Amino acid sequence: MEAADEVSHSTTQDERTMAVLAHVLQIVGSWIAPLVIFLLRPNSKFVRFHALQALLLQLLFLLFWGCVMAAYLAFLLAFAGRIQHGSREVSDFAPAIFLVIWSTVLFGWGFWILGLLAAIFYSIKAGRGEWANYPLLGPLARRFLGLPQWIAPQPAPSGLSAGPS
Repeated sequence: MEAADEVSHSTTQDERTMAVLAHVLQIVGSWIAPLVIFLLRPNSKFVRFHALQALLLQLLFLLFWGCVMAAYLAFLLAFAGRIQHGSREVSDFAPAIFLVIWSTVLFGWGFWILGLLAAIFYSIKAGRGEWANYPLLGPLARRFLGLPQWIAPQPAPSGLSAGPS
């Protein structure tokens, strides 16, 4: 199969660097940085694979935060409706508001840390030239790019020994 031959070649330093940048720049560039890198290297399946995984992760985070903000807005509108109608149960909402705000903040920190750890972990693997899959998103990226589901690891160069002789 030709697709397997195309992706089984060893990666260049430039490809590894661009793949690392796709993972690392998602920390500050959200979905824009992986998208730019994905579009910059149309001929490198390695770079496109890693950039697409980072892009899919950021789009998933964006979708999640959209849902959280919609739920948060619905909660605030329900609270505002109770204030407008002069309900005596408004004081009962104070602990709920406190919990909703702080749970949103804590989830936000948790998701940011999760994204940071994923960026570090997968950038190290990309720097080594590995075709590492994000859980759930890696197979999706492979399918989108027409890559085989498994790529065998490359053997070490003949000049290096694998262990003590």
